[in-house]
Order: sequence, then C-alpha cells, then structure tokens
Amino acid sequence: MKGDYQELVDEISALLAVPATLENRDFGLIAFGAHDSDDTIAMDPVRTRSILTRKSTPAVRAWFEDFGIARATGPVRIPAAPDAGVFRDRICLPVRHRGIVLGYVWLLDASPGPTEAQLAAAMEVTAKIGTLLADEERAGSDLSREFRAVLTAERGWQYDMAVSALRTALGGASADALHAVVCVTPWLSGDAPSARSLPGTAALCTVSWGAGGGAQAGQLGAGGSADGRAVSPDADAVGARAPGSGTAGRPGAPGSGTTGRTGTTGGGAGPGSGSPDDPRDAGHALAVLVRLRTADALAPAVTAADRLRAMAGGDAASGGVAAPRRGLADLNTAWLEASSAARAAQAQPGLGPVAEWAAIGPYRMLTALPPDIAHDPAVRELLDRSHAELARTAEVFLDNAGQAGRTAAALGIHRQTLYYRLSRVEQLTGLDLAKGEDRLLLHMTLKAARL
Repeated sequence: MKGDYQELVDEISALLAVPATLENRDFGLIAFGAHDSDDTIAMDPVRTRSILTRKSTPAVRAWFEDFGIARATGPVRIPAAPDAGVFRDRICLPVRHRGIVLGYVWLLDASPGPTEAQLAAAMEVTAKIGTLLADEERAGSDLSREFRAVLTAERGWQYDMAVSALRTALGGASADALHAVVCVTPWLSGDAPSARSLPGTAALCTVSWGAGGGAQAGQLGAGGSADGRAVSPDADAVGARAPGSGTAGRPGAPGSGTTGRTGTTGGGAGPGSGSPDDPRDAGHALAVLVRLRTADALAPAVTAADRLRAMAGGDAASGGVAAPRRGLADLNTAWLEASSAARAAQAQPGLGPVAEWAAIGPYRMLTALPPDIAHDPAVRELLDRSHAELARTAEVFLDNAGQAGRTAAALGIHRQTLYYRLSRVEQLTGLDLAKGEDRLLLHMTLKAARL
C-alpha cells in the first residue's frame, strides 16, 4: 500500500515538475516526492519538518485550514505566512473520495507555476489516492472493530471466534508476529487515531473506562464480571468492574478514601478520586496492538504510548504496556496487564507516566484484587481525609521497610514526630506495626486505596 502511494506522489511530481508531499487529513505524512534541487531556499522549513517529524505544527495546520482546504474540491493556492513558519507559497490538492476529504497533496508554488491543464491532470491522480485512502480507512475500521470484539468478548467460544476474526483481518503473518498490548487512559475523544500515525501499530480501538478507573474489558482483560460476562464497550461506565476485580464497585466514591495522582493517601478529590469531574469516569481507554522485533525491546510500544499520551492531553494521561507475546491467543491476558499497568501509573506517579507490567511490582497483584479491599475495617478510619497526613506517614514508613531514619528524612520531620504519628496510626487501626502481618495488611490497603 505504501508503495502505491509513493508511485502516485511521484506521478504528480513528474506531471507538475515540482516535488509533491502527501499527508492525511490530520496532516500526518504519508509519502513525499524526491527533492533534487540545489536551491536550498526551495526546501521550505514546513516541508522539511513534515518529512523529518511526519507531522505539521498546529500553527501551520491552522493557517492552511483557514483557506478552506477541507471543503475545497479543486486546487487551492495558499500564500506564505512567515509568522506561522510558512515561508513559501503553496498549492494544495485536496484528496477526496465520495465527497469526503481524506488527505492533501502539497506543492511549493513558484512563478510561473503549473498550468490549469497540469493541475487538472494532477487532480485525476489525487482521485486514485482517495480510493486507496478510503480502502485503508475501511480496513482500519474493520481492524478496530475486530480488536475491540476480542477485548470485550466472553471467555470460551465467543472469545475464540473473536480472535479468529481478528487473525483473518490482520493476515496470518502479522497475526503470528510478536506483539505488545498498550493501554492509554483517559482517552476523552472517544475516537481512535489513525494507525498510520503510529509506526508499527497493527490495530487499535477505544474501550470504555469505568468509574473505578478500570477498562471494561473483561475477566483476564476483557470484560468485567465475576462470571466472565462481558461489558459492552459502549456500556454505561458507572458501577463497572475494573479489570480482574470480579466485583462491582466504585473506588473513589464519597467515603472510600481513594487516592489521587498527587500521591496523597486519603479522601482527597484528585484525579482518580471519583469526583464528578474526574475525566476517567466518563472517558475511554485506548488499546493498541504494537508489533515488536524482539521480546526484550519494548521501545516501540513505550514510544507509541508516549505519543498517544500527548494526543490525550499529556500529563493527564497514563500508559501501560503488557509483557510481549507472540500471536493473538492471549490478548485478553495482555489487555489485563496493560490496563493494570496504566492504573498503577495513575496511582503511583513514580511508576509512570508509562508503566510496564513487568515493572509495577506489587501492583501486579493489587490491580487484580476487588476494589473494596481498600475498605478493610481496620484501616477505614485511617483513610478518612482528616487523617491524610497519618496515612501518608504510614505508607512512606512501610515503603522504607520500617526504617525510621530514612522515613523521617523522606518526610522532612523529626524522628520523635514520626514515632508520635506511627503511634496514632496504631491507635486508629488497632494494628501493631511491630508485627509483619499487620504491616502487610496496612501496606496493601494503603496501596490498594490509590487504585
């Protein structure tokens, strides 16, 4: 397919005797014609950036779109705009299919420039490009649908059928390749980006992200009921079960003592606290299937997650990467790992912003526990927002293996202040911090509250 685009772009370049560049409607680079001119001025900075970074800046995009290129049916001449970084006049040939713009062919305009007959011939070539883009978009939609079906299918024969359909859509060689599943959340747009914008992407789709911060993709990653019943990707997120939780719940509801991303344990109303304006309560997660070269090199998956986080709002989003697998049979388990890693990155910023499943330590177990584990009777009072400082002190103390000196230094307090706070923790919980099992219970509950 890529070769077909290149041939058509080269054909336009030959027709008009100027190098052409093809971008999709999101201004992502698809193909470009050879530039063999010795004139360095002719190599416009916007074209250079498009080729090197495969995208244009928002200022450049806004300048071009102001000339109505998304509505145009024929060539559009666009003057230079140095303030926006556009130093050369341009001609835009909109690429359309059945009345819908799917991309743009860009040409540097010069005097005398191409004739009307040459431009008309070039527009005939753009119609062929439009057909290719439409076919690719249709194929991408099919892959998204099949990928989502796998992540939301019930276990057993329904899951097996969904995997078989995805295998057919991907093609045998691609389906049997080494992959890593990526989760990015929150994904507020609701629509998945083009796979073309992410090199190495085999498939991607959106999945509803429940009120508890869990992707609704059921048991072992795809759906969320205790008996393996799937949750529709378009189902109401409120009250949905988190991946692997096996129980309904709403961590972060009033009184739950859920933790925000700020790292403060307690009932604070930070992201993830279940407040009405928490974006995850009404958003989606984005699931991505990324091809890998080797199992010990997850860089393509991490890079994809970072790029998608930028699209999703940067610091507001987190990502998770599952352990690599060959083939599609264990996609449900891989999705559980990826979404759990993303939840861990939200709960513990030190793990993120993109966390790998293999590196989230105890959160591998905690993300699989029921949400109400954080409501253990012994710790419930400590999780009240009025005791947030005590809860944080206890968590830092346990994170430092009970070493008072390191804990006091981390908190910036005197040792006697630390001992006083820990005695208050024991009074509130009835736990004995000299006992390993009591420490374990407290530590698990404080960490689980973050989720």
